[in-house]
Amino acid sequence: MCMVIFAPIFAICAFATCGGYIGHLRVRVDCADRKQSNLSINIDFEYPFRLQQVHFQAPLCEKNRQETIFLEGDSSTSAQFYLTVGVLAFLYSLLATIVYIFYQNKYRENNRGPLVDFIVTVVFSLAWLVSTCSWAKVLSDIKTATDPTQVLLLISACRAQTNRCVVMQQPLWSRLNTSVVFGFVNLTLWAGNIWFVYKETGWYKTGQRYPTRSASGKRANSMRQRLYSESSFDQPGESYNHQLYRQQSITVSEGSFGPQIHRQSSLNQPLQSLSLPQTQLGPPTAYSQGSTPKPKGPMIIVNKI
Repeated sequence: MCMVIFAPIFAICAFATCGGYIGHLRVRVDCADRKQSNLSINIDFEYPFRLQQVHFQAPLCEKNRQETIFLEGDSSTSAQFYLTVGVLAFLYSLLATIVYIFYQNKYRENNRGPLVDFIVTVVFSLAWLVSTCSWAKVLSDIKTATDPTQVLLLISACRAQTNRCVVMQQPLWSRLNTSVVFGFVNLTLWAGNIWFVYKETGWYKTGQRYPTRSASGKRANSMRQRLYSESSFDQPGESYNHQLYRQQSITVSEGSFGPQIHRQSSLNQPLQSLSLPQTQLGPPTAYSQGSTPKPKGPMIIVNKI
């Protein structure tokens, strides 16, 4: 919306302050004999600032003769380029305003309108940059070529110490200085509008579909994978230690307890079937003297399932 409102206004201000400018410079030459003096020499120059074509008549202060003096410099190319960019920017901004208001659907159809608008905006931004910088440099050259001191040096009579030359009126540069300011304002406006036009194109929308992960997200993901890998490596060791602990808890030395424990395990029986161990109690057995003494007591037979 800001582009629609301010772009035509600043474009008008840019080329209006440059085009149609007329500079006026007036000097006076007092000769020593006072007879050939010219008290009012008018020097006028205007857009497009072809200064080599600007000339004026000045007295020589001898034998009633005069000389024709031309200014130096040609700044028409940069001035015309700057004015052309301003006019074209004004016309395009008016056209864009009409399209935005009355042809919004056609503007977004097949995404052609935003792409064309983006390209044209970039081109005008570069054009404003080049034309404004060139115009600022040329304006400095124009000021130097029309400087009153420089103009007086071109007059032959002013080089003699017996004659007196005075500047009566100097040109006003405020209008041309304002045109340079408006050029940089237009540059800022068009360059800043590139981002807003880019958001309307499909390139911005495509980039939004696949957002890139931030650095913190990547670090969190790598830490999560590292913890998972460490936990997966620790599981086999823990299961092995658990099985070893179970075997050690079941194994009992024969000399530690009185009764002898016999364990029978069935490898084919499924793990899901669980039941209480079966015990058999019998009367104590008597042994002869020659036999090896064994601990007396009931014999307990445990069938491990």
